[in-house]
Amino acid sequence: MRKLLIIGATALVALTSSPAAFAQSIVIGPDGVRVGEPYRERAPVYRQTTEISEREAVRIARSEGVRSVDDVRRTRSRFVVEGMDRRGNDIRVDIDRRTGDVVDVN
Repeated sequence: MRKLLIIGATALVALTSSPAAFAQSIVIGPDGVRVGEPYRERAPVYRQTTEISEREAVRIARSEGVRSVDDVRRTRSRFVVEGMDRRGNDIRVDIDRRTGDVVDVN
């Protein structure tokens, strides 16, 4: 009888401690902080939209020399980012909305 109780208690401890192995993880990435799914292969994240966001357009414009952004406009096929460069001169960067390519810098 005692042997049966020891086996039962061991089985109970083993079964109740296993959910801790399935705990979720925290993933910090370009999308921010999120709860990760346990033990699943994560599929690569592909762009769901067919165009860049306004935020990405500002990042691209900053890489072209814009230091302070005054205005961001969306036209039919472009983002127009206007601002100032590091010397205080006005600068305008036209960015293709689909590809993110820089079309023109004035």
